[in-house]
Amino acid sequence: MKTFFTRTASALVFVAIMLGGILWSPFTFFLLFFLVSFFALQEFFKLMRLIDPDYAGITSWHKYGILIGSCALFMAFTGQHFAFGGFSLGYLGWCIAVIFMLVLPIGEILLSPGFSLKNIGYSALGLVYVTLPLALLVHIRLNDAAIHFTAINIGTGPGWLIPLLLIAFIWINDTMAYIVGSLIGRTPFFPAISPKKTTEGSVGGMILAIAAAGVYGHYWGQHLLALQHWLALAGIAAFFGTAGDLLESKLKRMAGVKDSGRIMPGHGGFLDRFDSLLLAAPFAWIYVQFFML
Repeated sequence: MKTFFTRTASALVFVAIMLGGILWSPFTFFLLFFLVSFFALQEFFKLMRLIDPDYAGITSWHKYGILIGSCALFMAFTGQHFAFGGFSLGYLGWCIAVIFMLVLPIGEILLSPGFSLKNIGYSALGLVYVTLPLALLVHIRLNDAAIHFTAINIGTGPGWLIPLLLIAFIWINDTMAYIVGSLIGRTPFFPAISPKKTTEGSVGGMILAIAAAGVYGHYWGQHLLALQHWLALAGIAAFFGTAGDLLESKLKRMAGVKDSGRIMPGHGGFLDRFDSLLLAAPFAWIYVQFFML
């Protein structure tokens, strides 16, 4: 019972922080996912150190340099939206990112007693797996003026709509997959990675998430998004969200840990909470670029 109340309380706090950050303003949206990216990246590197102990031997130059580079890359995707003193946050981010890409490898070669391309690869993978997807989510949020939200391409919807829908559809997919799997699940989905997942639950969760998006989009949401966008975003969230969850489960299994961190009592770490979003966000960004601009 104590565990239940702990999980419930931490979940409520998590939801409040997420909604506040997403809905309050463009800057709070940026700040929220900037922090998520920063801490999730550190959890990813912790998993890498457990998977390959050689990565634990990287220099402080490498360790802190990659975090600075990650922050700079994230800032770069804000473009011209946050300006101060004649410089935008995006411009500053690109400058630091370019310097980072030039200086960090050189410093690694000179300062590391045992230079390893493999360790640089792990760090680069962290930027691609964690930082880039969340930066693309911020890019969607900040460039809402260019997105054709309505079916007849007039006006613009709220910038937070697409990111919030992705998160909502992922949650619906996860919840429905759990319910369907509990009721009729018999066939293991990926038993070597996640023994509790079933094919029936996973497929059922995807179908119900898309169905829920279709029903809401048809009856109440067409003034915001055309029906095909509701269905497509739900499909992206369900399919790639499930793949993202399996990917992080595979990393944790390789590292020999149950959770990526302990930031949320009863819910694990940042990677545990955002693993599905990390894989769904890039494909949502691609969809927006090709079909909603």
